[in-house]
Amino acid sequence: MNLETRYLGLTLKNPVVVGASPFCDNIDTARRLEEAGAAAIVMHSLFEEQIDLEQQALMHHLETPAESNYEATSYFPHYDDYHLTPGNYLRTIERLKSSLGIPVIASLNGRRPGGWVDYARRIESAGADALELNTYQLATDPSLSGEDVEGDILQIVRSVTETINIPVSVKLSPYHASLTHFAKLLDEHGAGGLVLFNRFYQPDFDIDQMDVVPRLKLSYSSELLLRLRWLSILSPTIRGSLACSGGVHTPEDFIKALLAGAHAVQLVSVLLESGPRAIPLLLDGLRGWMHDHEHEDLSTVRGALNLKRCPDPAAHERANYIKILQSWKI
Repeated sequence: MNLETRYLGLTLKNPVVVGASPFCDNIDTARRLEEAGAAAIVMHSLFEEQIDLEQQALMHHLETPAESNYEATSYFPHYDDYHLTPGNYLRTIERLKSSLGIPVIASLNGRRPGGWVDYARRIESAGADALELNTYQLATDPSLSGEDVEGDILQIVRSVTETINIPVSVKLSPYHASLTHFAKLLDEHGAGGLVLFNRFYQPDFDIDQMDVVPRLKLSYSSELLLRLRWLSILSPTIRGSLACSGGVHTPEDFIKALLAGAHAVQLVSVLLESGPRAIPLLLDGLRGWMHDHEHEDLSTVRGALNLKRCPDPAAHERANYIKILQSWKI
C-alpha cells in the first residue's frame, strides 16, 4: 500500500507532518517522532519581534521600566525566554538536518514586510528543506482595510519567494472576505502551498485581578469542519500543495482531511496530548480504511470528496447551510 505524497515539491513517505511547535527544540524528541512515522517536521516559528530585537539591539529597552511604551512591550517574552534566539534557530536547523532523515521545514511568523528576506536566506543556507510563512495579524486599526492587510501578505510572499530557492508555504487565517480569490493571488505570487488554518489563541479575562490573560487551549475534532470545507473548495483550483492544520485527533479526522484534498496533515495538539504513539495509530487507521475501501495508493484518496469530485457539490456551499437550518424542528 503506497502512502507517499508530494508536499511543497518534497516526496514524503506519508502525509503526517509534525506542525510548528517546540517539538523541534529537542533532537531526541524529533528523532522519536520520526521513528514513530512522521514524514516531515515544521519548526516552531521564529518571530518578527525576535528578529527586530536582534537587528535593532533593543533588548535592554524592552526589559527596563524606562521604556516609554512599557505597558505594550511588557506583554512580549523577554529575549531569553523565546524558545530559540535567531542564532540558535539557525543552528537548530543544522542539527536537525544532520540528525533526521525527514524534511525539516522552518517557520517565520510576522505581520508586516520587513526583515523577512534576510532571515529567509539564512534559513535556506542553514539547510531547511522548505519555509512556512505565518503571517499572523489581527487588524484592530479601523483605518486598515482588508485590502491593506492582504497587500502586505502578498508583498511578504513575493519578496521571500523571489529571494530563496526552497519552496514556501503560507499559513492562512480563515478570516478573508474571499478566501478563494486570495488563495489564487498567493498562488500567483509564488507560494508553493497553503496551510489551513492558523489557530488564533484568544485572550481571556481574569475578573478578580481585572486583567487580560493568555489562555492556551488545544484543538479538538470539531475544529476540523472549517478545514474540511475550505480544503474541499480550494483543492480543485490551487496549483500548489495544501496542508490541514488543526482538529485532527483520530484516524477518522485524518482520513477526512485527505478526502477533502490535503497533501499533508499537520499534527500538534494530538502529539502534545498523546506523544509520538499517536502517529502510528493514525497511519494504521488510514491503512485499514484504505484496505476496506480498496485503495492501494493515497493518490486515489486525496480530494475524493472535494468540491469537484463529491457526489453533491452543493453540500459544500449555501445549499447545505439552508438545508441544515430548515431541518431543525422544535
